Amino acid sequence: MNDIEAAGPWEDWKHSVHPALMFSFVFLICLEACLWVRGHGQKRSPPGPFPWPVVGNAMQLGQMPHLTFCRMAQIYGNVFKIKLGTRDVVVLNGEATIRRALVKHREEFAGRPNFSSFKMVSGGRSMAFGAYSDLWKAHKKIAHSTLRAFSTVNTETTRQFEQHVAAEVKDLIRVFLLRSTDGKYFDPYHECTVAIANVICALCFGKRYSHEDDEFKALVGRNDKFGQTVGAGSLVDLLPWLQAFPNPVRRLYQSFKDLNLEFFDFVKDKVSQHRETYNPEVTRDMSDAFIGLIDHGVGDGELLSKEYVESTVTDLLGAGQDTNSTALTWIILLLVKYPHIQKKLQEEIDRVMGQDRVPTAEDRAKLPYVQAFIYESMRFSSFVPMTIPHSTTCDVLIDGFYIPRDTIIFVNQWSVNHDVDKWTNPDQFQPDRFLDENNQLNKDLIHGVMIFSVGRRRCIGDQLSMLQLFLFTSILLQQCSFRSDPKQELTMDCINSLALKPLPFGVSVKARRQLTNQETLA
Repeated sequence: MNDIEAAGPWEDWKHSVHPALMFSFVFLICLEACLWVRGHGQKRSPPGPFPWPVVGNAMQLGQMPHLTFCRMAQIYGNVFKIKLGTRDVVVLNGEATIRRALVKHREEFAGRPNFSSFKMVSGGRSMAFGAYSDLWKAHKKIAHSTLRAFSTVNTETTRQFEQHVAAEVKDLIRVFLLRSTDGKYFDPYHECTVAIANVICALCFGKRYSHEDDEFKALVGRNDKFGQTVGAGSLVDLLPWLQAFPNPVRRLYQSFKDLNLEFFDFVKDKVSQHRETYNPEVTRDMSDAFIGLIDHGVGDGELLSKEYVESTVTDLLGAGQDTNSTALTWIILLLVKYPHIQKKLQEEIDRVMGQDRVPTAEDRAKLPYVQAFIYESMRFSSFVPMTIPHSTTCDVLIDGFYIPRDTIIFVNQWSVNHDVDKWTNPDQFQPDRFLDENNQLNKDLIHGVMIFSVGRRRCIGDQLSMLQLFLFTSILLQQCSFRSDPKQELTMDCINSLALKPLPFGVSVKARRQLTNQETLA
């Protein structure tokens, strides 16, 4: 009886306290599990293909990585991870994802990978390839304000730029017609490169060169080779063991270093000559403008050493020459590929200004179809399919995926320009897509074309490039007609370099009217 009585309180405690403890124990486990899941979800790594030892996914990228990334995005989504060597690389696809990263999280995605090849460009002070910092911000602010002065309508600097372009188009037409003598066909890429390089030289140094000038031919040749070898630099950065034994990439990498030194020495010589003749009362060109702001300036200019003048000019020469000459070559290819579009463009130009005067920057709004054609050429070709690699400046979440600081970021602009959900028949060339019901340029739609990137690393020369392409395209079409070689099948296939370049193609050029010796295009 006593044993039974003694057991009573134990039984009561067991049936009352034990469930409470059990409930608390289960509750804590569930709470911890929820917190773990939440924390684990925040650090969910992007999916991606299986990486092979040593090389990672390098062998899977092929000759056109942007197309490979589009196919991978269909499997893994718009944010996925690959490995190049031992380095993690996150690839961003699609307009919404790219804008979310580069615009909404612009600071977090504004970095550049710590590649040794990037430090070789522009004397190690490149704005395009340089690390994100307060010094970089000051550098960009100065360069951007100077470029904007040359691309704003109705300013003296813009009129000066227009004169440079008009003079270059005139000479380009002369060369085109000469090459087309007796109905001959020629590949226009070299002539386009020379013309664009001369515009940039006039802009930076206040002078143009003869097409036969040895120094100028060397400059153009260096920039072409730079485009061919720039990929080798990044590949060696990601796969450093490639330098351990003789191979083609190693040779290209050495060539990349040599070309950067030669190119920078060329610019240093020109800037040195400008410093000797510098007059603060007269701004002859961009070299003078940068010397005034950096060598003798106040505010942001005080943060930069004098060597930043040469670096900025080198960046402008390199980037402006390659991208704009490639764009102009694509424009000519598309003119001969679609002669009915060429005719429609000429009809608009003839209707607006006839042959009495050449188009100017003020005429852009009056020539909506010409502008639509240029935007469609950029979208269709996507000649800058990938931006220069970014890197994250801190840990960041994008589309639910955790990306650690210093992760290499590839931005696939091609995926935006060929998105079937954004563009009707994106693989067809249709300039009219950029016109509204009143045949005016659809300003909302043109902003959807991604060539110059977005966010902190957006190309600062975008407005100047668009003005230059407009002037080249409209003046060439006003003065000339282009036709393709009937013996050659035109293809949209291309060569992957710093930009996507069309394969060589034949074109013949004919003047739309007889030009007299007294006439000029200026």
